[in-house]
Amino acid sequence: MVLSENDAGKNLTAAAAKGNVAEVRRMLEECRVHPDTVNEFGKTALQVMMMGNTNVACLLLENGADPNIQDCFGVTPAHDAARTGFLDTLRALVLYGASVNVPDQSGALPIHIAIREGHMDVVEYLAPRSNLGHHDTSGDTALDVARATCPPDVVELLERQLEYSTMYQSSQ
Repeated sequence: MVLSENDAGKNLTAAAAKGNVAEVRRMLEECRVHPDTVNEFGKTALQVMMMGNTNVACLLLENGADPNIQDCFGVTPAHDAARTGFLDTLRALVLYGASVNVPDQSGALPIHIAIREGHMDVVEYLAPRSNLGHHDTSGDTALDVARATCPPDVVELLERQLEYSTMYQSSQ
């Protein structure tokens, strides 16, 4: 079946948004649609996929989807996974090369967003992988955000991680 690029992008992103693994696979394999084909809104399947569906994420990533693609606001799939709290999807993105240190338009890293949204399992996963010294456009680091919004144990986790990474860097 031959699809126009517009139809291909629309069909692939619709299947990904619904979490329809079989249809995503069919579009990629039978119709040979590139996983980064955009829909009429300029979004790829990875950007609109059902975030909790790690199978869709892995299928797109295995077929060459760009895990660091940004929308017009600088938001990456890692930002979306951190915002929604889907740790398994975030792990898959990182496994396939997603950087957790790409800031969005407001300068926020995925860890800033996970802290604000209260997804502590995601924060714990991101802490050793994130640039904890990074400031968003408001001048806040992840630790600043945590101090303003989180219980003491989360603040302590980030303080320990920041201390560890500082010690590790100074020993290099």
